[in-house]
Formats: sequence, structure tokens, C-alpha cells
Amino acid sequence: MYRVVVAEDSFLIREGLRSALEQDSEEVEVAEYCPDLGSLLQAVDEHRPDVVITDIRMPPTNTDEGIRAATALREHHPGVGVVVISQYVSPHYALRLFEEGSAGRAYVLKEHVGHRIQLMEAIRAVASGNSVVDPKVVDVLVQARMRAKNSQLAELTPRERDVLAGVAAGKSNAAVASSLFLTKRAVEKNINSIFAKLGLRDDQSMSRRVQAALLFLAETDLEVPAPEP
Repeated sequence: MYRVVVAEDSFLIREGLRSALEQDSEEVEVAEYCPDLGSLLQAVDEHRPDVVITDIRMPPTNTDEGIRAATALREHHPGVGVVVISQYVSPHYALRLFEEGSAGRAYVLKEHVGHRIQLMEAIRAVASGNSVVDPKVVDVLVQARMRAKNSQLAELTPRERDVLAGVAAGKSNAAVASSLFLTKRAVEKNINSIFAKLGLRDDQSMSRRVQAALLFLAETDLEVPAPEP
């Protein structure tokens, strides 16, 4: 019998999980359903589950609570397996989930959580210290790795990438300087270096600044909605 805590703020997804897990009530006992990160961590302290199933985005910030929960549990409850569910095929989140080790961790797309067999396979895997990665996420990870390897951005220094990220976000040089604790002159120097490394020239129809921003967004926009099966 696996004791499970579920963290999901969407009523529809939560009910889908409830329906799937109730079909395996002889193997799974749900100790608590939680709507946010705080209640999840509290429930783990109280119930000491074998497995946590958590959405990747929940209150209070709706950004990366599922990943943060997995990180906290790795430190304070290392024996608890974690199944992170996401609406998105996101290499960024998947890599963060597994960066401290893949044992007892699973990354599954929401389109599959209603399938009882796949959900149970993920629960059994993480409870046993194994890992699961949704095949669609693996495909995108491979594509991202190949794209990064051949990227024009590969020659940029970490500081230049930070500056370019600010430019792509529509910030002025002064705003980029403020956010990175640089002088405006340093930002201008980094931008000129970026233009040179990317081989960008001023064009009447599109400035180098816009060209660089579009290139950055095209090569870093790796989070996409899961495609239809």
C-alpha cells in the first residue's frame, strides 16, 4: 500500500487524479489533497507519505512550486518519491527536477495522469527509487540539446546572455544595467560584443537590437504546451 499526498490547485485535474487513484484503492491510500505549496509541505510532515504527486505550478506564485517542493523533499524527506505533473513540455523544469539526481523522481504530462496504468507505473517507480520521464519531454530535451550545440548564442559569455535576456524583455540599457548591477557603459559594451559575435548589422527594416532579441527568444523559448497525442 502506497501512502500518497496530492498537490493540485485545479479542480478538474484534482478530480481526474482522484478518479484514477480510487480505482487502485487496494494499492494506494491518498492521505491528503493540497491546493498549494505550503499545505503540501505541511501534509508531508504530518502524513509521511511514500509518494507525492504535485503540479509544477501552484499557489502562491504559480511558477515552479512543484520543483521547489521536490528540492525541499530531497533535503528533508529523502525517502519520499515525487511525481511532478505538468501541462508543458519543459526541458528547463525537467532538468531542474533531475539536477540533484533522478532517483525517486518522475516528470509526467497532465494529458497522461488520467490514465490509471501510467500513473500507477510512475508511483511505483518513484516509490522504489527509480525515475520516469515522459517520452514527449525526452524528445524535446534532445531537440533542445542539439539546438544549443549548434546555436549562434553558444559563443556568448554568461554575462552577455544576461544582458541579451534583458534586451529581449524590452528593457532599456539603463534598466538592464540596474537589474544586473552594471554601469550603463558596461551594458553598451556587452551589447556591442553581442552584435559582433552574432554577426548582426544594422538594417533599414530591422535594428540589430531587435534582431538579437528575436534570435534569443527563438532559441530560448523551450516551454511549449504539450501537443495533442
